[in-house]
Amino acid sequence: MRSIKQTRSLCPTCFKIIDATIYEEDGRVLIRKQCEQHGFFEDVYWSDYDQYVRAQRYEHVGGGIENPRTKSEKGCPYDCGICPNHSSTTILAIIDVTNRCNLRCPVCFAHAGAAGYVYEPTKEEIFRILENFRQTLPVPAKAIQFSGGEPTLREDLPELIAYAKKIGFNHVEVNSNGIRFAENIEYVKELRQAGMDTVYLQFDGVTPEPYYFTRGCNLFPIKLKALENFRQAHLGSVVLVPTLVKGVNDHQVGDIIRFGAKNFDIIRAVNFQPVSITGRIDRSKLREMRITTPDFMKLCEAQTKGEIKVSDFFPVPTVVPISMAVGALEGSRFPELTAHPHCGMATFIFVQGEKITPITRYANVDGFMKTLEKAYEDARKGAKIKAKMRLIGSLRHVKLSLLRELVSMILTTGSFEALSHFTYKTILIGCMHFMDPYNFDLERIQRCCIHYGVPGGRII
Repeated sequence: MRSIKQTRSLCPTCFKIIDATIYEEDGRVLIRKQCEQHGFFEDVYWSDYDQYVRAQRYEHVGGGIENPRTKSEKGCPYDCGICPNHSSTTILAIIDVTNRCNLRCPVCFAHAGAAGYVYEPTKEEIFRILENFRQTLPVPAKAIQFSGGEPTLREDLPELIAYAKKIGFNHVEVNSNGIRFAENIEYVKELRQAGMDTVYLQFDGVTPEPYYFTRGCNLFPIKLKALENFRQAHLGSVVLVPTLVKGVNDHQVGDIIRFGAKNFDIIRAVNFQPVSITGRIDRSKLREMRITTPDFMKLCEAQTKGEIKVSDFFPVPTVVPISMAVGALEGSRFPELTAHPHCGMATFIFVQGEKITPITRYANVDGFMKTLEKAYEDARKGAKIKAKMRLIGSLRHVKLSLLRELVSMILTTGSFEALSHFTYKTILIGCMHFMDPYNFDLERIQRCCIHYGVPGGRII
């Protein structure tokens, strides 16, 4: 046993904040803690120590926000709202617009539709939440997700989308199980007209079997119909979101990625989410169902026969030097993905017929990012001409002409349109592991870039 760090965590029984140790043993990273009242708990944090260390190299701690909404009084996380201890700004703002749902999924982490009460902020309250996100400094939130429950159960969802666009959100997405979209193509068109950019579509597999476990019924035909309606309605941005459960759909990781590639005309990302042991799920099966991020990466390599390798994945904060360098040159601030390095890993793939090729085959990621870090330092010191030369020089680390063109556009304009153009030429393959009371790490919470807005002014 080798201790890695001390942190603070939760007792899974009483949810009290307790001390925890993250340590390495037999090549795995584990978390252990003890509650005076409820005893000893241990769980797998990351299943591969070497990958844990590799991800740690890309750490970037953010500077936080300039206008926190609550004071530090009781200590983190009790002051969450957001308090001065938080070190990341909002990358993706989320509003749960209802807890009503038209499903009763056995693995629902939100426990949607079964709380015994209806949580549904008024339209005016949601407008105020949106405005609150846009007032965050130094970088107002630019991307919003309407979530739930099932947000399409709200009849005023088009108005919410339109208002978000009106006040400056340049990316609006709807998190959905797809049922209403499958039933009515005119509804897809209505939300598209209102300003919906992306559908974040629950998608657990490419055969009926996984859906019986995760959703309680066969939703696969509904997913296919929803995707066809998106295509017919000219919605070209869908994110497939599989809840990954060991023994249920972990054998379909490669098939899901290939399904995304086959539907490259509308699929922009596949974001795998290893199951959280919380909400409406059987906690006694913790070890049975637990999949960590390195497990996912190894499944990718095995099931794509090495087309996507473990080494192709990088942690979220890897891209921070892009925002820093472009922002310093432009004299402004851009959103910086300063999430904890162990929150998520991702890569981009190019699709050419049946072939998928990760971006790492065409770019030296480490060399590129190190050059941008130097460009940021130059710009910060006032040597902007030197910094611009470094930006141009960074393209030597990019081989493919199409990729060079896309990256050059992002570096020279720093615009959302340039980034959007890039994402429409690639598919993001990612894994974001939501924490639960068993593997909760307070350090990860303090760097989270995904923030929930609620009535009353709090951002959680």
